[in-house]
Amino acid sequence: MIKLMVISALVILTCVTSSKVLYKFGVPILLIFIILGMVFGADGIFGIDYNNFELTKDICTLALIFIMFFGGFGTNWKMAKPIAIPSILMSTIGVVITAGLTGAFCYGVLKTTWLESLLIGSIVASTDAASVFSILRSQKLNLKGSIASILEIESGSNDPFAYMLTIIILSLMSNKGYSSIVPMLFSQIVVGIILAILLSKLTIYLLRHINFEIDGFYPIFVTAIAVLSYGLSELFGGNGYLSAYITGIIIGNSKIPHKKSIFEFFDSISWLMQIILFFLLGLLSYPSQMSDIMVQGIAISLFMIFIARPIATFSILSWFKIPFKQQIFISWVGLRGAASIAFAIFAITYGVPINSDIFHIIFFIALFSVGVQGTLIPKIALKLDLIDDESSVFKTFNDYKEDKSTKLIEISITEDSNLANKTIMDSNIPEDILIVMIKREGDVFVPNGTTKILPGDILVVTGNNFDKLRMYQEGKSTKLMEICVGATSNFANKSIAEADIPDEILVAMIKRKGEIVIPNGSTEILPNDILVITGTDISDIDKLDIVNH
Repeated sequence: MIKLMVISALVILTCVTSSKVLYKFGVPILLIFIILGMVFGADGIFGIDYNNFELTKDICTLALIFIMFFGGFGTNWKMAKPIAIPSILMSTIGVVITAGLTGAFCYGVLKTTWLESLLIGSIVASTDAASVFSILRSQKLNLKGSIASILEIESGSNDPFAYMLTIIILSLMSNKGYSSIVPMLFSQIVVGIILAILLSKLTIYLLRHINFEIDGFYPIFVTAIAVLSYGLSELFGGNGYLSAYITGIIIGNSKIPHKKSIFEFFDSISWLMQIILFFLLGLLSYPSQMSDIMVQGIAISLFMIFIARPIATFSILSWFKIPFKQQIFISWVGLRGAASIAFAIFAITYGVPINSDIFHIIFFIALFSVGVQGTLIPKIALKLDLIDDESSVFKTFNDYKEDKSTKLIEISITEDSNLANKTIMDSNIPEDILIVMIKREGDVFVPNGTTKILPGDILVVTGNNFDKLRMYQEGKSTKLMEICVGATSNFANKSIAEADIPDEILVAMIKRKGEIVIPNGSTEILPNDILVITGTDISDIDKLDIVNH
């Protein structure tokens, strides 16, 4: 057991540290972790002979729950709503078209049976969100229009539908009959959606009205909800992955306490699950067997890239007048990934006869897709003139804060104010207005969602539309100053708590690479950060060694 713990820790450390280097060169995270798994596997340097498909299936199930829940939790519905219909059509009808065309190709060219051909098509029909956005983030590909939002919604929500198709085909292969398809499909969708809505609404109510004494209980509570959303849905015949994804969207786009810490927690857990999942899939493979299926894998990959995916994309998005170049790019960014390999494992453990080496075929398709399509994404975007220097790829995520203004105003709260004696979460303050700090009886502090606004408080707020605040009270500007942190500053690479900042000066926010960061004591100050400071006396700020040493 001790040896297993040491090996596991070393594997995770290797994955994380190697990705730190390769990530900067645009190498997809998926590819890094899977290749490392292959290096540790039976045909690799370390020769670990791991072939437990049943255990891997259980780990895949748990990992996909967290990945899909966080995919929903991190989606900014405000950004996604305008393009929700085409995105959902891409993740449903688009998956069916891709699966059908790929299945027909496998049947006609590879000479597999109809059901086995459709099984292959269903398994590889979904796109991989982790691979897509790791490339967009690492290469800072800020895309024009609504491309990023379409890709996020589609890649985040098409896995549940591909899973449904896979289960349907497997059911037919086990001779359950065609009459069971419609009831199964209806149950999967309806039960999954209803349970997600009911559970997420209950969760939001409980989070708002139960004050846990320990802040760490909030992410633990939501973790249990994510697993419960999957488990209850599967128990009652629904699609657990669909339920987990929708539950994540509803909770993530609601006002709940400690939302930022919950987001950061699930971001970490999601990445841990992806590391484990991708590594295990690589560990499970036998590269020496790839030569036997390489021709098949390349043929299917090229067919999907140049025929199946483009037909699915253009047949749907053309109806919504999305520019031709954007459709080409969306068609290209249809990367296959870990979910497809996981579904192949589900097929192997389902107990139906499969004649082809479906695991290695799907494994090769995923590697080919990420390795070839993924590395060419930046060049395709540049060639199609779809890079937007005025926007940010992070804008589609719930943790994104747009950097449009550092104007701060003060709002005095009176006894008759409609904000008095309400928590920030319950005060219905517009989402694009941010309470940076509260001045109360001589003290200044940074609030959170559960902070109660009291009569006599002075709210210091910022945002993109101050006209919305006039419904409360006209505010006066508060005095602030912007300081750029130089590369050789004594403040660089130190946390705010470690930096020698006088008590009477407050770092209200940090402008960093197009984002606004609301800091706390543990926030690290980085070179080129712009500190927005305020306080009782900021005239002596020049005495601080912030700019350069």
